[in-house]
Amino acid sequence: MKKSSILGIIVIAIAIAVIISTYSTTSTYGSFNDAEQTESELHIVGHLNKGKALYYEPTKDANYFSFYMLDNKGEECKVVFTGTKPQDFERSEQIVLTGQMRGKEFHASKILMKCPSKYTQDKLETTEVTANKQANI
Repeated sequence: MKKSSILGIIVIAIAIAVIISTYSTTSTYGSFNDAEQTESELHIVGHLNKGKALYYEPTKDANYFSFYMLDNKGEECKVVFTGTKPQDFERSEQIVLTGQMRGKEFHASKILMKCPSKYTQDKLETTEVTANKQANI
């Protein structure tokens, strides 16, 4: 075989490996029920259950925030976020969580909030918050 043919095969193999590795690291959207049945990281879309209290005591532990959320299928679950409480969290219209279930709690590594904008009524303001990296507890 010619050197150019061998080089072409190597480039194609590298491209396939990159595509496969990118596809395998992406997470999917689901519900709390889906998160209970898998160990992989999921995105869950829902809204804050304003009927239940939020827990955030920065004097005791500034990196522990918990709340209850309803996903788009109406399932409720306690969510634990290892980071500070996002500003204007209660005003959020929609929440997108990235994380996984641990027991009966969903542990979020990222929170993306869609809040009503204070400047325009038709557009939504989006804020993303990332959790602190901690050792698995």
